Amino acid sequence: MEITRSSHLVREVVATVREVGEFIRHEHLSFTRDKAELKSANDLVSYVDRSAEQQLSEAFLRLLPDSGFIMEETGWHNADRDAVWVIDPLDGTTNFVFGIPVFSISVALRVNNKTRLGVVYEVNRDEMFLAVSGEGATLNDQPIHTGKATELQNCLIATGFPFRRFGRVDEYMLMLRDFMLNTRGVRRLGSAAIDLAYTAMGRFDGFFETNLYPWDVAAGALLIEEAGGTVTDFFGGQDHVFGRTIIAAGRGMHPVMTAIVQRYARPEDDWSDAHRLVEG
Repeated sequence: MEITRSSHLVREVVATVREVGEFIRHEHLSFTRDKAELKSANDLVSYVDRSAEQQLSEAFLRLLPDSGFIMEETGWHNADRDAVWVIDPLDGTTNFVFGIPVFSISVALRVNNKTRLGVVYEVNRDEMFLAVSGEGATLNDQPIHTGKATELQNCLIATGFPFRRFGRVDEYMLMLRDFMLNTRGVRRLGSAAIDLAYTAMGRFDGFFETNLYPWDVAAGALLIEEAGGTVTDFFGGQDHVFGRTIIAAGRGMHPVMTAIVQRYARPEDDWSDAHRLVEG
């Protein structure tokens, strides 16, 4: 399978993502909150998410008929195949529903359990972030690189606030406090894919979050790595795509952020506990 920046497959993926992005942008013009549905506590979905996912998956299945899928809205399908698409058709659904123009499409292609292609499309700014394994990362065809910071005091950090699962919220709040006190600021955009893409190009110096899913991070993590940065889980391991915790930053900032996170996130704690809803 040829996966290079100039290959037919990559060109078709980018074209498809851009086309679906135009659909999302058009629907956003007339979308109202009453059209949204509730999947679970504070977890919204709409016909736009579902239609976008269907458009993406059908196009990619035509490209690679034997491929499998891991998708936010319809789940895992033939995910044991050699080639697997990891798709978030609308990352930032709550922003979309409430009329906040910060949302994206995230698509990754994993081959033999390695992410080979990553695309994050910031719909409203028409920013196409693309990473191909071994070929670097770009924004609208221009090379991008992570920031070079090594000290927190001049850094801008991104994260995502817990909004439906709060099993480790106390530890998270301590991390957040530490970063708030020692950086230029902390931002929460509401789209992990955009957070990672912005970190890949140095708009953010680093990103950390828990309770994420493969479709949130697979594409963005490759962007960071191909832009010269480092991505791990909270404990320095490489299970950031499926392990539900992530620290992503430039090489100089990653160990600094990891040290702060690990003040409060202990390996002996069960971070799968962050998945559960608090009762009562």
